[in-house]
Amino acid sequence: MRGAHMTVRCRLFARYAEVVGSEALDLEIPDGATVGDAVEALRARLGPGARLPARPLAAVNREHAVWDRVLADGDELALLPPLAGG
Repeated sequence: MRGAHMTVRCRLFARYAEVVGSEALDLEIPDGATVGDAVEALRARLGPGARLPARPLAAVNREHAVWDRVLADGDELALLPPLAGG
């Protein structure tokens, strides 16, 4: 029997959007998955050539998120490239 899944909306910015070829995509992951699980699933979906880092900065529903935060169905997960100031 297949386990329960949820869908989160992944938003990608700047270089990450360029690497992935899209600014947003839906990602189906198991219920109870964390930010880290979602990033791993996205990297697996994109394949080895995607060059998406293993631990990018992340936000869930527009708030900074730690790696082990549990996601809920319908959450928005944003992956943010490092920022530099001048």
